[in-house]
Amino acid sequence: MAEFKNPFMEIDVQKMMGEFRIPNVDVEAVVAAQKKNIEALTSANQLAVEGMQAVAKRQAEILRQTAEELQKNMQSLMENGAPDAKVAKSTELTKTAFEKAIANMKELSEMVSKSNAEAFDVINKRVAESLDEIRDLTKATKK
Repeated sequence: MAEFKNPFMEIDVQKMMGEFRIPNVDVEAVVAAQKKNIEALTSANQLAVEGMQAVAKRQAEILRQTAEELQKNMQSLMENGAPDAKVAKSTELTKTAFEKAIANMKELSEMVSKSNAEAFDVINKRVAESLDEIRDLTKATKK
């Protein structure tokens, strides 16, 4: 997949902030922090998109497999045989299909959960870093 290009990264924020003169504020540090925030959001969004693409791909695979199995099962049920044997076979096929559907739902759920966790971890890490940066800037301002 092509890398996501963030339009906000094209803006010269440092130049814009340089026009505002605020005493005791390290404009470069603020700009650097905001750039890191945007990069973290971009990274989290990229992870989310990749995760959803993986889920969609897996859903398509599951749909294809299910269609193939359904076709085989229908052919199997259409063969000559005793009615009670067909009922038993149909019941077994239904049970197997249900169990597989549950397993597929669980797999997809885990994929979504993992993707969300990865994106959240990027944001969580950046928030922690940002709080540390604010603390350090506050200490530097007081000196």
